Amino acid sequence: MCRNIKKLFNFDPPATNNEVYAASLQYVRKVSGFIKPSQANEDAFNRAVQEVAIATQHLFDTLVTNAEPRDREIEAERARARSAKRFGLE
Repeated sequence: MCRNIKKLFNFDPPATNNEVYAASLQYVRKVSGFIKPSQANEDAFNRAVQEVAIATQHLFDTLVTNAEPRDREIEAERARARSAKRFGLE
């Protein structure tokens, strides 16, 4: 559903509050259909983004894994390679 929302759990260093907020904003935009809500819906939209961000951070704080944390640079390079293959930029 939200292809542009990146995986944020189990990275070293951990996801920042800004990354969690950006993912929450993107999710609420997707499910609401609004890129920028009207003034009448702005408060509800912003409240939803904050609530999703809080729930996401709570989820990250309570999840447990035995896997080694992923390295951001390695994951970024893999994403670039997938993109190059997909769009024929190799």
